[in-house]
Amino acid sequence: MFKNYFKGIEGIATYPMFTLVVFFLFFLGLSIWLIRADKKKLDEIGQLPLQESADDSKPSQS
Repeated sequence: MFKNYFKGIEGIATYPMFTLVVFFLFFLGLSIWLIRADKKKLDEIGQLPLQESADDSKPSQS
């Protein structure tokens, strides 16, 4: 059904290649950032959801 619509678009073959390059560059950049990132800081950020804050220990007054 959509093949007929896509046949009428000039240069449609370039869009899949463009999106592939964009996603590849994004994940490549993310991978480089992860390799170069400070491991101690990443561990600290990873522990944030597991830590209790002072607000969590107080009983709610509702």
